[in-house]
Amino acid sequence: MDLQSELDLVAGCLAGSRNAQYRLYQKYADAMYSICCRITNDPEVASEVLQDAFMTVFDKIGSYAQQSTLGAWIKRIVIHKCIDCMRLKKMVFQEMTDNLSHMAEPDDEPVSINVTLIQQAIAALPEGYRIVFTLYALEGYDHDEIAQILRISEQTSKSQYHRARGKIKEYLLRDNNRQSLYN
Repeated sequence: MDLQSELDLVAGCLAGSRNAQYRLYQKYADAMYSICCRITNDPEVASEVLQDAFMTVFDKIGSYAQQSTLGAWIKRIVIHKCIDCMRLKKMVFQEMTDNLSHMAEPDDEPVSINVTLIQQAIAALPEGYRIVFTLYALEGYDHDEIAQILRISEQTSKSQYHRARGKIKEYLLRDNNRQSLYN
């Protein structure tokens, strides 16, 4: 979608056009639902958060300042709604005050895996690990941004990400070892 088409869609939403709102929803709903699923780890909750996020999008569309793409603006709203939802569920982060320099990076040796297995590994992570991992590795936020969004320290964000990577690797290696037993 080019910039003019996006601006026309925004103008239609501002005018209260249900058709424009429907087109905007259709264009972005699938991608935003995927984000909601990755963060909440619950398809039903993800659907509720998505609906709430789009209500906010339609309510706040007048504040879209074109400083980013419309999709990026919507994505920020969706992520903040997911985080708000998770806060209500009392997500727990393990505070890490030690320096991370003593933590070694997981070995980056290649492991033969598939996308479904990776998704399962991410879904199996403890909530705090999963959310930080998703925001950092999949959504492209840096640790400072994650710390601000989640109201945690940057050090905690880094430690949660590091631990998430380690747990994902353990999960994948464990599955790889199970597969080799059957071959």
